[in-house]
Amino acid sequence: MIWAKEETFSRDEIKRIQVEKLREVVKRVYENVPFYRKKLLQAGIKPENIQSIEDVRLLPLTTKDDLRDNYPYGLFAVPMDEIVRVHASSGTTGKPTVVGYTAQDIESWTELVARIVTCAGVTKSDVVQIAFGYGMFTGAFGLHYGVERVGATVVPASSGNTEKQLLFMRDFGTTVLVSTPSYALYLAEVAQKMGIMKDLKVRLGLFGGEGCSEEVRKELEKQWGMVATDNYGLSELIGPGVSGECHLKDGLHINEDHFLVEVLDPKTLEPVKEGENGELVVTTLTKEGLPLLRYRTRDIASVTYEKCACGRTTARMSKVSGRTDDMLIIRGVNVFPSQVESVLLDTEGVTPHYQLVVTRRGALDNLEVKIEVTEEFSKSADRKRWKSLKEDIERKLSVILSLKAHVTLAAPSTLERFQGKARRVVDLREAI
Repeated sequence: MIWAKEETFSRDEIKRIQVEKLREVVKRVYENVPFYRKKLLQAGIKPENIQSIEDVRLLPLTTKDDLRDNYPYGLFAVPMDEIVRVHASSGTTGKPTVVGYTAQDIESWTELVARIVTCAGVTKSDVVQIAFGYGMFTGAFGLHYGVERVGATVVPASSGNTEKQLLFMRDFGTTVLVSTPSYALYLAEVAQKMGIMKDLKVRLGLFGGEGCSEEVRKELEKQWGMVATDNYGLSELIGPGVSGECHLKDGLHINEDHFLVEVLDPKTLEPVKEGENGELVVTTLTKEGLPLLRYRTRDIASVTYEKCACGRTTARMSKVSGRTDDMLIIRGVNVFPSQVESVLLDTEGVTPHYQLVVTRRGALDNLEVKIEVTEEFSKSADRKRWKSLKEDIERKLSVILSLKAHVTLAAPSTLERFQGKARRVVDLREAI
């Protein structure tokens, strides 16, 4: 099922809409946001210079630091009496990034989420349990209103209280789960221990808030017997609703009438070829409260413009394979947590729960990968099998990462669990 006609427009029509809206948003920020007016003037650009999609490259890039430097409302393009809601990041690494929404922004957001949940397969007959935390985080509220727009029943369970979450699922007949992939894996683990997995009716997962590799998807579908779909968004852009997978799971359909997406080489900031990985850079085309020009998401993915077999004609982005700011440099080698994850989830005897610990001894960096083994392995394996498993994983990691990592096998249920975004990396080099 397709929610909006804009999802099936021709490439020419999509480009026409994007050029028109790009010119409008550049004019809006030039007239209403001093930060952007200064940046545009410094670059020698005025709104009338924007005549084509390619002209987006004339515009300045925006970073998360720009939002923090203008905390809280410095990048808003409308007066505060037109802002009906604000959301914000956690601010764990500095000042939070604050996002403002007008009434029209909320309406657009609701429609965009209705598109992506319909794209994934949600219908008005579903009972959708939202296990994102309600609050300043955009995930819960974004999915909530979009699901209601489709007509499905919403269970606003929020995050935490895992056993109660599962009892709600059983008693309310939940058919769709909204959460981070890591929390969904933890829910499955607890459901098995409670002995109620067989009583649950969850057929579809809508996952976001953190990366979800193909290996994690396979594990989710195995544990739950569901179809696991990925969706993408950032609070700075709007929240969930930027893109989402259809039932074919062949890329995330981008809502191109609202977002202009570029894929750039993160080092040279030059465009990469279609289908090649690079950093996603996004311009919001319709946001009123907080319009952003060429926002550097730091997310690594690729984009293709081929029509999907589902009938949608919008561009599709790959799953995010990593972030330029969560990349670890260890002994000169670039390491992404997703690379480690791909090895673990393809290895029998271990769970999807892991942690990367980086330390420095003298001038040398060391990577320890802590991995939980399964209950079955823990109960049945002798010392020889533990050693063999450890060496097997170390050998696989050496091939994938091009460096030696020390593997520590942990007992079941001993590594920290997360009800929101998983924190996979502990970098202790700064502390030494």
